[in-house]
Amino acid sequence: MKKLEMFLKSVYYMFAKTKHADQKGTFRVKANIQKKLARRKRKISKRLQKKNWSDQPRPMMAGGNIRYEIDGRHCGISCGGVGSVHLLARRCGLVNEIDSRLSLLKRHLPYYESDHVLNIAFNYLAGGNRLQDIELLRNNEGYLNALGAETIPDPTTADDFLRRFNPDDILELMEITNTIRARIWQRQHAAFRRQATINVDG
Repeated sequence: MKKLEMFLKSVYYMFAKTKHADQKGTFRVKANIQKKLARRKRKISKRLQKKNWSDQPRPMMAGGNIRYEIDGRHCGISCGGVGSVHLLARRCGLVNEIDSRLSLLKRHLPYYESDHVLNIAFNYLAGGNRLQDIELLRNNEGYLNALGAETIPDPTTADDFLRRFNPDDILELMEITNTIRARIWQRQHAAFRRQATINVDG
């Protein structure tokens, strides 16, 4: 599934560069938020400037007056971009392509093939390195909200899904990603196709 993760990343960058991408509903940062971020960047840059320190009487990490509050309206997550990647997977047709061409489930109770494939890929994107890490994500309300999901497959269910693959199914999943990749390339401007870089190690 790491190949699918790499594919999603490459699709994201290609989609971001195209001049012909659909601009409706794209993510935009408000001007006042941009100013706040720029101000924070200037402040931290100032704090990190080299100084001629004198001998300090105590350690630099002196502790602070930290207060922890639980906000009832907001849930912060460390992998905030996962919602955008999922939106990209839907808009470029990856979700529909997986569900229409990959038939591993007789019934969808309640998950589709795309739910399982993306669940494993997003686990890697969110920093996980094994199926058991999915359990942390499925208990994270902010993560579920970012995907617009009531629930996601647990590690045991994900493992059962992987066991359903045979060599032909693996090849079909690779062909699905190739189909979407070609579809994305077709949306690029002519200059994008002037030069190709081949990753031999890949």
